[in-house]
Parts: sequence; C-alpha cells; structure tokens
Amino acid sequence: MGVSREQAAENRRAIVAAATRLFRERGVQAVGLSELMKHAGFTQGGFYNHFESKADLVAEVLASAIAEGNAAFAKMARAPVDESTTALRRYISWYLSQAHRDNIDHGCPVTGFAGDAPRLGAGAQSHFADGLDDQITILAGLLAVSGSLAAAGERRTLREQAISLHCEMVGALVLSRSVAKATPALSNEILESVQRHALASIDERSTQPPNPRKKH
Repeated sequence: MGVSREQAAENRRAIVAAATRLFRERGVQAVGLSELMKHAGFTQGGFYNHFESKADLVAEVLASAIAEGNAAFAKMARAPVDESTTALRRYISWYLSQAHRDNIDHGCPVTGFAGDAPRLGAGAQSHFADGLDDQITILAGLLAVSGSLAAAGERRTLREQAISLHCEMVGALVLSRSVAKATPALSNEILESVQRHALASIDERSTQPPNPRKKH
C-alpha cells in the first residue's frame, strides 16, 4: 500500500532534516546515503523515491538551511533594541558568542557549509552564494542604520564595509569551532578578541568628527 502525498512530503522533510544535521556536524563528503537514511528512519533504497542523487539532496539542504538561517538573521536585525545597545552591536555580539559557536545545527549556514562549498555541485553552490550575498545585504542594512562604519570621510561603500566585517566574523567563528574541542581556551579567545575588535571599530568610527570639506 502506497503512502499518501502528505506522508511522502513528511518523509522527504525528515530526510532533509537528518541530512542537514549530519552535513553540518561532519561535512557533506563524510556522510553516506546508508547512514543518512538510517538517521532519518528509513532504508537506503527509499532514498531514490525522493531524490535523484545525493547532489540533489545537498542542493535542497543548502536551500533550506540558507532560507531558514537568513530569515532568522533578518528577524533579529528588525527586532527593537533598548538604549543600551544598537541592532548592529547586538548582531556582532551574538554572532561571535560561544552560544552561536556551539549551535552548529542551527547556527549561521554560511559558516556551517563554508568548508564544503567549493566541492558542491552547481545548484548547491548557487544557493550558498545567494545566501552569503543576502547576509552581506542584511549587515549593510545594519551599518546604514547605525551609521557607525559609515562615518564622514569613510570612502568605502556600505557594501564594502559589510563584506569586510562579515568576513572577519565568519572567519573567527570557523576558526573558533575548529579548535573548540582540542583547545577550548583558544576557541574562546578567538571569539572574544574579534568581538572586541569589531565593537571597538564601530565605536571608534561613530565618534569621529566629520571631515571638513575643502574650500575651493
């Protein structure tokens, strides 16, 4: 007796969810279909009822993870803040926190899949690139609202500033995770050092006086 369309869709979501967890934790290449389907609660033969290949599954995992993660980022960016901070400072502090580092399953999808991205298929790489671009856009919006890095005399565009800051934070998170088990103290030090630098940079620029215009 065949399964209903609703049940088939639920089974597909279960496979994607299991794949997302395993791929984030161990990398795409390290997870075989037999192990993946076992974690999802199905036999390996059932995989091809839902996907033509592992590459198709990987592309859907990237699309789902990117959409979910960036929606959460955008929601955080829009959430109100009190007078003690700004949305930009809150974003930086959260991104470079130990809690975010330890939340591999639901953390930033760009850091979660950055190591795999160069070896993924065209479809998955496209989802990854679009997601990274969206994150840069979200951060540029926070910079624009705060005005911190867009201080007078700053010649770089908001997008250039957002790319620089985002790369700094992503790199710190990736490296912090890479040594978290072996040397927790170093992992924490990386996060704390980069967080202090990023916050100090926006504070310093926000207090810079405007550059006087040259008289002709």
